[in-house]
Amino acid sequence: MHKLLARQLAKSKSGSGELDLQVLMQLVSEAYEQSDNDRRRTDRSISLMVDELDQLNRGLDQLVQKRTADLREREAELRAQNLRFDAALTNMGHALCMFDQDERLIVCNERYSDMYGLTREQTKPGTSLRTILEARVEAGSSPENAKDYVQQRLQEVRNGKSYYTENELRDGRIVAVNHQPMQHGGWVAVHNDITIQKQAERQINYMARHDALTGIANRTVLVERMEEALARLHNRGSGFAVFMLDLDLFKTVNDSLGHPVGDALLKAVARRLSGCIRDIDTVARLGGDEFAILTPLGGDPREETVGATAKQLLDAVATPYDVNGDQIDIGTSIGIALAPEHGSDAGELMKHADLALYKAKAEGRGAFRFFEDAMGVEASARRTLQMDLRAALGDEENDQLELHYHPIVCIETREIISCEALVRWRHPERGMIPPGDFIPLAEETGLINPIGERVLRKACRDAATWPEHIKVSVNFSPVQFRKAGQIDMLRQVLAECGLAPERLEVEITESVLLHGNADNIKTLRQLRDLGAAVVLDDFGTGYSSLSYLRIFPFDKIKIDRSFVHELSGSPDSAAIVLAVANLGRNLGMTTVAEGIETEEQLALARTAGCTNGQGFLFGRPCVISELDLGRARNKAA
Repeated sequence: MHKLLARQLAKSKSGSGELDLQVLMQLVSEAYEQSDNDRRRTDRSISLMVDELDQLNRGLDQLVQKRTADLREREAELRAQNLRFDAALTNMGHALCMFDQDERLIVCNERYSDMYGLTREQTKPGTSLRTILEARVEAGSSPENAKDYVQQRLQEVRNGKSYYTENELRDGRIVAVNHQPMQHGGWVAVHNDITIQKQAERQINYMARHDALTGIANRTVLVERMEEALARLHNRGSGFAVFMLDLDLFKTVNDSLGHPVGDALLKAVARRLSGCIRDIDTVARLGGDEFAILTPLGGDPREETVGATAKQLLDAVATPYDVNGDQIDIGTSIGIALAPEHGSDAGELMKHADLALYKAKAEGRGAFRFFEDAMGVEASARRTLQMDLRAALGDEENDQLELHYHPIVCIETREIISCEALVRWRHPERGMIPPGDFIPLAEETGLINPIGERVLRKACRDAATWPEHIKVSVNFSPVQFRKAGQIDMLRQVLAECGLAPERLEVEITESVLLHGNADNIKTLRQLRDLGAAVVLDDFGTGYSSLSYLRIFPFDKIKIDRSFVHELSGSPDSAAIVLAVANLGRNLGMTTVAEGIETEEQLALARTAGCTNGQGFLFGRPCVISELDLGRARNKAA
């Protein structure tokens, strides 16, 4: 301030050194004015700074409030997620456990504790895996090799790799374990009790290789054993014999005493045949009243030895039976083929044994015959039938092949949803010839291909006149699948008849898939791509196997009538029907119970979970003019 005044005094002096008061006052006034201006600028700056700080504070408050609200919202979301996680963990059908990288339990659900009989204290978070495994051993919920199991399990989790295993526990349960390591250490494992599933699989696997009625081997096992015997023959020269047996007068027993007695008789025959063979032999039921026996013979098969065995079999079967108080006398005829004398592959040997069987029957039954090259009686008759069948195919003006339709209904409503087309041969001289007499011949000679095309064309043409919700089902032979161009033919027939592919169901038997034929699988997939449904017929007989359901995703499974027929009297058959129905449902496949003849069978099939039904209860096969599609059939015709 003093310096400013000194400068003002200096400026106020005149040239003579005198002080000019007016100038001084002017300078002082200007100084005060400048000071006021400076003060006002300072005040404005301070005001602006205060405003900015206020705005900053308000913004900071808003940010804090927003962050606080976000945190509270996130906390609420986490609480909700935890509640959902706890609910899912508690209510999930499988047992689940999660461990950290130190092999200590992070979390598990109640299902896990209950599955292995552990207390909540034994499965609290922080418990080591070893402690839990040892507690399971103590509780009896470990495999038989308890000590090895604990060490093996610890080693498996320390490998840090995913794995799947199935453990059979000491109490008989089977638990599947799916182990998945986590990215930052530790793992999560899902434990699933698959006991019922495995029992069903074992039952169906057993069913696939054993005759459902008698419990002895079926054709699948017989063919396998023959292939093994042929390998031994090739490697060591060990021959064998194939016996084909067909019961004499069995049809008479069935017709006079009924199917239950007939079934009981077949079981008794199977027991007697099994009692006549050695452990190294194989007895199988091929279907109906036809059995087969495979007998290894060593290096040099002799007809005398085999003949003695055949006589023993004849005597065993011919001994009278007492079935539910009925005295029954039957016999058997036997055809025999020897390897290597009569063939070098399974099909040839069975065919030659069949020819010998026909000869034995023609000569009065109750006898056995070895295959001979000169055998031609049955072959001649078959050739005559073949020629007649070929002539029937060429006689389009007087069509001898006619279609009968057998309804398939919805079990719940009994409404007809489809009709199976069944071919019948009305011979001009012999009358109606059942398909069992000419279809095998047609397959053997290749005539099944033109027959199949004619059946398909007529069935599609008829179905095109039906209500759109009713499908038509056509049987395809394995022989048809071997012929090239079947899909093109089918596509052409559908177009010509004006039938949507979705209304066609193609029925096949397991024999189409017997050896996993890649071409047949390809044809089936092409059928599906076309839009047609593929149906597995006669499931549970012959070659049935779970592997076929893995090979191809069928639309329908038709449960063989033999199981349906025994639903009320056989717990095993009821269990099999239930298992197959459950299997079909789990695989997304419709199940059809064949051969429903009574209201009781219908109720049992419905209870088992079958979707559709077919049988005389809903109507017998009939020609299209007699087919009533407008209502469900409830009485046998």
